Amino acid sequence: MADMLKRTSPPVASRPWLAPLPAATRYSLRGGAEARAAVAAAFGVEPPTQACRAASRGARSALWLGPDEHLLIAPESDGATLATALPAALAGVPHSLVDVSHRQVAFEVRGPHAEWLLAHGCPLDLDVAAFPVGMCTRTVFVKAEVLLWRTADDRFRIETWRSFTDYVITLLAETALELPA
Repeated sequence: MADMLKRTSPPVASRPWLAPLPAATRYSLRGGAEARAAVAAAFGVEPPTQACRAASRGARSALWLGPDEHLLIAPESDGATLATALPAALAGVPHSLVDVSHRQVAFEVRGPHAEWLLAHGCPLDLDVAAFPVGMCTRTVFVKAEVLLWRTADDRFRIETWRSFTDYVITLLAETALELPA
């Protein structure tokens, strides 16, 4: 039973267009302005109020997922500190805070063909004019729910549920077979 508690990420092999991202601490935060202010003080990043945008400071990020919903991402090494600091800061404030660290896996699709690779399975317009740097949203890649965050002109962070990782990577790899050598 103890082995069941030790979870590891599915392997994501580096390729010219793909890079695994390190394990992270993730929290799903639901709450209004008072909760956002409390989290900003404890987390060091103010959760965005603009739809579909991300805010970062150092290695910590807060992503807008809905009018009262944010995803907080920090290095895995910050997990113990945040497990204490966030609930303490939110004490007495209406909110929901759930540790979802083990639910998701993150990787980066990168390079000059990143948009093209993702467009094969994602219904969004990923042109930088329509989906600029700093924009994030939940969407689908073929049939898998993903969180898509454009971190640079030619880079996207993909967060997907652990059980969908192989599916998404395999579909991206099949699409990448069409890339020029």
